[in-house]
Amino acid sequence: MREELAGATWRKAKASGPNGGQCVEVGITPARRVVGVRDSKNRDGGALVVSAEAWRAFLAMVVADEG
Repeated sequence: MREELAGATWRKAKASGPNGGQCVEVGITPARRVVGVRDSKNRDGGALVVSAEAWRAFLAMVVADEG
């Protein structure tokens, strides 16, 4: 795992259910400077690391698209 994600708290959506379908987990770091995204079925397979600012922009686009 990349150093930037050391100490991250990982979570997946509550809607993902217990069957482990097509899920990703999001890791928030203690300093909240970067966010990690990884495959919940392959946690050791690495993670995409983005800035917290980029993550917030992504979420804003998702929310805007739902409306």
